[in-house]
Amino acid sequence: MTADTSVMKHGIDLLRDPQLNKSTAFTAAEREALGLTGLLPAAVDTEETQVRRALQQLGQKPTDLERYIFLIQLLDTDETLFYKVLMSDPARFLPIVYDPTVGEACLKFGHIFRRPRGLYVSLEHRGRVEEVLRNWPEKDVRVICATSGERILGLGDLGANGMGIPIGKLQLYTACAAVPPQYLLPVHIDFGTNNHELLNDPLYLGLRRPRVSTAERDEFVEEFVQAIEEVFPGCCLHFEDWAGVDAMRLLARYRDRVCCYNDDIQGTAGVALAGILSALRVTGGSLRDQRVLFLGAGSAGIGIADLIASAMTLEGLTEQEARARISLFDVNGLLESSRTDLFDFQKPYAHPHAPARDFAAVVESLKPTAIIGVSTKGNAFDQGVIEAMARINRRPIVFALSNPTEHAECTAEEAYRWSDGRALYAAGVPFPPVRYDGKTLVPGQGNNLYVFPGVGLAIVATKARRVTDEMFVVAARAVADRVTQAELDAGLLYPPQSDILETEVAVAAKVAEVIFARNLAGVDRPGDVRGFVEGHLYKPEYQSRG
Repeated sequence: MTADTSVMKHGIDLLRDPQLNKSTAFTAAEREALGLTGLLPAAVDTEETQVRRALQQLGQKPTDLERYIFLIQLLDTDETLFYKVLMSDPARFLPIVYDPTVGEACLKFGHIFRRPRGLYVSLEHRGRVEEVLRNWPEKDVRVICATSGERILGLGDLGANGMGIPIGKLQLYTACAAVPPQYLLPVHIDFGTNNHELLNDPLYLGLRRPRVSTAERDEFVEEFVQAIEEVFPGCCLHFEDWAGVDAMRLLARYRDRVCCYNDDIQGTAGVALAGILSALRVTGGSLRDQRVLFLGAGSAGIGIADLIASAMTLEGLTEQEARARISLFDVNGLLESSRTDLFDFQKPYAHPHAPARDFAAVVESLKPTAIIGVSTKGNAFDQGVIEAMARINRRPIVFALSNPTEHAECTAEEAYRWSDGRALYAAGVPFPPVRYDGKTLVPGQGNNLYVFPGVGLAIVATKARRVTDEMFVVAARAVADRVTQAELDAGLLYPPQSDILETEVAVAAKVAEVIFARNLAGVDRPGDVRGFVEGHLYKPEYQSRG
């Protein structure tokens, strides 16, 4: 909210503005000065009292979806209090405002809709996207999170229902990394949907038409990118939950032209790399010596593979040597050199090998030190797969990163039980601790929230002109460095979410160092980079008014 607008707000208009509203925390003097007398009950609450009331009301909600709805309504009423609640106990609230609850919220988006958030840019706006962007009230937008809604989590094409994802992602920028919320803009780009259930739903909120062709989508995205450069120059475009082929193509098209990244490709890769680096502190090996096998060869799998390969080259391997240590397996079997059905971005990982469609047999053949699931196929890491990994490795690395929960390739309990408690396990969703052989094992959650908010904070603070893979490698190392030996001993491969702000600031400081070192910053390098980053942190505190 601009200063001029904030000065103009009085009375009921002030109470209806979530960025300015303090509700019962307005002081007696503020109530008199701002025309609020009689519009609020007599009590003047502290922020702590307001948080206590919100927590009590949350505790009365019967399901996480109801808690999600309550929190979104709180955001629509009082933005400061919303973030005060989230940041008071991030480990408790992040799974509610984002994964896994956000998946259910997206499925029911048109049915639980209360108030629009962000911008909805549709094909009907062709030729006037710039005009649409100018309707957004904030003029200093530094990150736009945009989705086409075609590949929402592991749920597929949800069309306009996918808007819950960029809304939630940007809430994590603030809740995890204290990025000021006024800099952030969620956008849904509506190309239609091929989800017939949604098209037949009378409460569906998007365009009621099938998705348009690739050429039409690309033409519209080009107009969108040009409009961003005109309306919000220097803004970073965060691509989120685009269909895999679109995701790879658009990232390749724009990454060297504008400040942009794709969280499903680079963010997922960063958090997976962080988990591997933590696991190597247990196994004692070096990254360059690992053999990694993926189940899933879409944008997420290729993105992780590319970043691991980049990190291996930093340890002295050539790009070809690094890629030779990484293999992928998709619905048609192992990616190998005889296959003719591969996309260009998959071909670097199609190594000489006999055709194979049995994943467990491929594990036995390639003897990987780590398997990474990004297949969205629940239970794909069955007992045979885990037992094979445990025979090959003293401490097998098993990452089941697909979400939501029912799509995880295996559960933590399965990974530990089938490996005799030796697996170094992480999932894309939270699993409870597992008691095995007298010891409590705590599974890690390889959630992108460990990486992208900190990268976003660095971009916002430095006004970075480009986003590079090196930034995500550095972010991954910063996350891994935050895991203590005691946490590793308990099975954790990621730092606790209760300490997420400290982790994100550490990530942002390391990423900012790279941005300055590579001359990608839009501001001068400060003497104290970490202090500079900390100077940009948002604090959920009410400002004096009146």
